[in-house]
Amino acid sequence: MTTDRPFLGVLLMLAFCVLAPLGDSMAKLLGGVVALGVLVFARFAVQAVMLVPLVWAGGQSLRLPRGLLGLTLLRTALHITGIGLMFSALRYLPLADALAIAFVMPFIMLILGHFFMGEEVGRQRMAACAVGFIGTLLVIQPNFVDVGAPALLPLGVALVFALFMMVTRRVARALDPIRLQAISGVQAVLLLGPVLLLMPATRGDVALDATGWGLLLALRVIGTLAHLFMTWSLRFAPASTLAPMQYLEIPIGTAFGWLIFSDLPNGLAAVGICVTVAAGLYIILRERRLSRQHADAPAAV
Repeated sequence: MTTDRPFLGVLLMLAFCVLAPLGDSMAKLLGGVVALGVLVFARFAVQAVMLVPLVWAGGQSLRLPRGLLGLTLLRTALHITGIGLMFSALRYLPLADALAIAFVMPFIMLILGHFFMGEEVGRQRMAACAVGFIGTLLVIQPNFVDVGAPALLPLGVALVFALFMMVTRRVARALDPIRLQAISGVQAVLLLGPVLLLMPATRGDVALDATGWGLLLALRVIGTLAHLFMTWSLRFAPASTLAPMQYLEIPIGTAFGWLIFSDLPNGLAAVGICVTVAAGLYIILRERRLSRQHADAPAAV
């Protein structure tokens, strides 16, 4: 079993927080021209193509240890559902709004980690999550309710990915991250492939130029790398430690929204972004200090 190294886990989650909104930006660009089924299938197909050869080259097998088949299938199903919901939301909502609404997820994850996995949640972590959650509420645009039913999609994303993170935490300690992601990619292809073949409406008509195909490939590679980093982070740190870190996706996503779509939050949302960044930075500094104290402990004995 891998020993917890919280600061390393935080750094890996930070990499995820940069890559995930970048991938969402590309998905939003492609959402109007590529069917949802193709976007999701391509995401996992490229993941399998990238990682299966690495698993074999390392002398490992895709065969699962006893007792993990059900958990990995559940994880893959949650992953497919979460990505599908997020890509759907991005077709209707600005990037910053979709991320802001979805970011009740770290709070849900913290509570699930405490009650269902027995993870310790101290007052400082709970306070940081509460502050981050308040910041999230400030980021949500007051008029998002005018979008209608699609505004509820990020709430589904939040719940699904909170459960996904809990399952990943269980599985990541037993499987190497590359092996786990390779298995997940293969499982998703086997699950989604028949759906695309038997239901033409799910694949639509793909008519992309070279730039479009390049964006589609880049989206898949970035998505694979992002979730590798996320899986690695959960291998080294509890979900309750990493939960506040994910609030950093909001300001990072807002930056991408401004650079790519010229979308900027209003003044209230900007205050919320500052609050979430402060909560995330507090966790980074605190975990770094605790990691140093733990590393220095043997020398002091």
